[in-house]
Amino acid sequence: MFPANSLRSQLTCPARRIISKRPASKRPMMRVLAPHLFLALFAALLATVPSAAEERLVEGIAAQVGGEIILVSEVMEMAGPVEERMRAAGAPEQEVARLRTDALERLIEGKLLMSVVDRLELGAEREEIDNAISAIAEDNGITQQELIDSISSHGLGIDEYRNKIKGEIERSKVVNAMVRSRVQIRDDEVKELFDEQFADQPTGGEEVYLRHIVVTPKGSKAATNAEACALVGEARSRIEAGELEFGAVAQRVTDMNPERAGELGWIHRKDLAAWMSDRIESMEPGELSQVIEMPFGCNLLQFVDRREYQNVSYEAAEPQLRNVLFQRKTEEEYIKWLDLLRGQTHIERKGPFGG
Repeated sequence: MFPANSLRSQLTCPARRIISKRPASKRPMMRVLAPHLFLALFAALLATVPSAAEERLVEGIAAQVGGEIILVSEVMEMAGPVEERMRAAGAPEQEVARLRTDALERLIEGKLLMSVVDRLELGAEREEIDNAISAIAEDNGITQQELIDSISSHGLGIDEYRNKIKGEIERSKVVNAMVRSRVQIRDDEVKELFDEQFADQPTGGEEVYLRHIVVTPKGSKAATNAEACALVGEARSRIEAGELEFGAVAQRVTDMNPERAGELGWIHRKDLAAWMSDRIESMEPGELSQVIEMPFGCNLLQFVDRREYQNVSYEAAEPQLRNVLFQRKTEEEYIKWLDLLRGQTHIERKGPFGG
């Protein structure tokens, strides 16, 4: 099943999320999620040829937003990659329809934002886009060429990627201008979040940095455990031979969080599954496990590093926790502001989206 509240996340992939080839030098906060970046990297059109009925549908108008229109073809383009996966998984038509409706709402949001960008002259300049791309590569510990290669591996052209970065910058400018001044963070809120995130943190021990590929039987890549293990075995061979980086293989093969390119990050030994803990006991940094067959699928681990665990103090965590709260409240205020903007704008959904 594809829950309704998961459809928006399936339609989006943050422009800045390019997986680093090396672990971060500082241990990330436990269970503190990085701020969500809102504008999506949309995939290419489906390669299938539409029927005559589908062609008529695609040529129609999905919505009017002020003086702008959104074509049904734009909705289909955004929803296409996720819809393809949903249909392959046997999702019912009502869930596919809900996906398309959610895609339309994202496009309406984009039109509303662009109206504000134009009115307040908040457009992103070429130099801003260049600087943002350079920063993305640097933050992920890769060169700009490696960044471009990663983008290309996702089927996205550099010009299209630049447009997505441009949109992301412009959205950030709108949020800064219209929303963030309303956000206030209290000290007691930060303390409450610290207690929530770190109250049960370990008092010592070891933590390890791992990468993980898993292929499940009856998943999108394999029908049986034997097929899953064959795929994982091939992936291991290519990584070991130096043909591909672990992350690049994981993005193509793994059935679990492919957008993270296999990165599990730093995990305390007590939080590891027993089958993982047993395998990495004698492994050296950079070493690959053998193919590990489990009831849920076939697995491959890469042991990256280990270190002594150190408790996180409130003083050390406070800046990041304050930022998490700020981003969370900013999102809440953004949704309120966007709803107000919707109410002030003529929006009419048409054709299959009307009513």
